[in-house]
Amino acid sequence: MLRAEMIRFILRCLLITINAIPHPQTTKMSAIPLFHLAFPVHDLASARAFYGDLLGCPEGRSSDAWVDFDFYGHQIVAHLSPDECGHRGNSAVDGHDVPVRHFGAILSMEQWETLADKLRAVDTKFVIEPYVRFKGEVGEQATMFFLDPSGNALEFKAFGDLSQVFAK
Repeated sequence: MLRAEMIRFILRCLLITINAIPHPQTTKMSAIPLFHLAFPVHDLASARAFYGDLLGCPEGRSSDAWVDFDFYGHQIVAHLSPDECGHRGNSAVDGHDVPVRHFGAILSMEQWETLADKLRAVDTKFVIEPYVRFKGEVGEQATMFFLDPSGNALEFKAFGDLSQVFAK
């Protein structure tokens, strides 16, 4: 194989492996590094309701000032810090104002559709409604943006072809 083809093949295998991690679950350490993200929230009870109950993220350790969640096999930590909450800027992407500061997960298409349906069923106010971005182009992906109760922006996306995640 040519070097570029070999790199694409390895990336595709890694992405398939990452996407195969079921959710929710408590994961064992693996060869793939786990991601850690700490973010501010105005209230831990509403963070537990949103991340735990709505998104289905199992809760880990906690204190009076923070709570860990298993976010699709990765560790996110909601820290009580009301003055730091909310997103502050947008960037134009495919004709939409995307919140610059955001996080989320790349799901399988089935997981993404299930989540979109669940969020619609509870009348989630989307920043960007679920749709397919870059349709027919390199990097085609299903995406949606919404805010948690503290104003933190989340994006969930899915690719019909995982080789498109880093495609140029």
